[in-house]
Amino acid sequence: MTSPIRLLDSTLINQIAAGEVIERPAAAVKELVENSVDAGATHIEILLREGGRTLIQVTDNGCGMERDDLCLAVERHATSKLPEGDLFNIKSFGFRGEALPSIGAVSRLTLTSRTANQDTAWELFIEGGTKGAPKMAAHPVGTRVSIRDLFYATPVRLKFLKTINTELSHCVDCINRLALAHPHVRFLLKETDRVLIDYPSSPSLEHRMNQILGAEFVNNSRAIDGQRDNVGIKGWVSLPTYNRSQSTEQFLFVNNRPVRDKVFHAAIRVAYQDLLASNRYPVVVAYLTADPDEVDVNVHPAKTEVRFRDAQVVRGLIINAIRQTLTNHSQTTSSHLGDQAIAVLRSPNPSYAAASYPRFNQSPPSILRTGKTCVSRIYPHIHGTRSL
Repeated sequence: MTSPIRLLDSTLINQIAAGEVIERPAAAVKELVENSVDAGATHIEILLREGGRTLIQVTDNGCGMERDDLCLAVERHATSKLPEGDLFNIKSFGFRGEALPSIGAVSRLTLTSRTANQDTAWELFIEGGTKGAPKMAAHPVGTRVSIRDLFYATPVRLKFLKTINTELSHCVDCINRLALAHPHVRFLLKETDRVLIDYPSSPSLEHRMNQILGAEFVNNSRAIDGQRDNVGIKGWVSLPTYNRSQSTEQFLFVNNRPVRDKVFHAAIRVAYQDLLASNRYPVVVAYLTADPDEVDVNVHPAKTEVRFRDAQVVRGLIINAIRQTLTNHSQTTSSHLGDQAIAVLRSPNPSYAAASYPRFNQSPPSILRTGKTCVSRIYPHIHGTRSL
């Protein structure tokens, strides 16, 4: 016999929502950093411990919150991001009002905030969905959000987290994507006492790409630019000879929002299909701009997916913009292979350099980026190279 229908209590509702919005520590980092960007922050510092399992702390220099707003921010579906209540005209990054109450339902959450017109800051503590009373605290203008023991209240979700290094890599990828979307913001990411990321405020997107993807990509990429109907695209794509074994370095931004979109990745495959092997992927940084009513960012609770009103227009725009650029530079090859070959010839050990050249019946060693392959393994005398 089935049980009678009943309304769920608010804590259980928030715990269920946390499973949709906060899949892993990186999702919590994304929500908090987006809130900081919406608050006008120009300096955002993220501190993690054990990959975000035991501590996620995000501190910013944004506008901050007053006492009443601080209390309201942890209520379900409370937001300052939809002043007109129009879901088809969303220009902010956070708007659902689910992140903070969902996080507070499955962790020990502390919010400390102060506005410029306040003499003191206010602090609020939530544990397992139970909200305490706000109290005065010391804090500069801005907001600090501390999440301790994420998923302690939902041990099933905690059990499904990956290793510390895996969760940490997801957090790093999240910050890299947000940093590419907001070059004017300084991002500082620490894991305990170790600095993982320190991106100073950048004067241009090219400078921020250099910080994240390196000068090698900047030197071996070409700009794309296209417009069709009400959708535009700008960005940079790598030359076919500069590629990866995975698609993890393909970054798409829709109205400056980092997203993952199947239409985008499929269009890239089509654009490069005659130039790359099926198991190789180009490096792409692309910024799509469209009228807010032409794209739905409310598809996924975590706001990682979007839906276009006319996906075929977007697909055609991406393919044509990339193909046009690649056609204009069809005679250009990447420089990183030649640079490494020159390094071998300039080796202080001539016998090793001579031995590096294969005999006629041998194939040369691959120096393409293959996920875990490192240049130093192929050319041990080249020091200071990073994993490829």
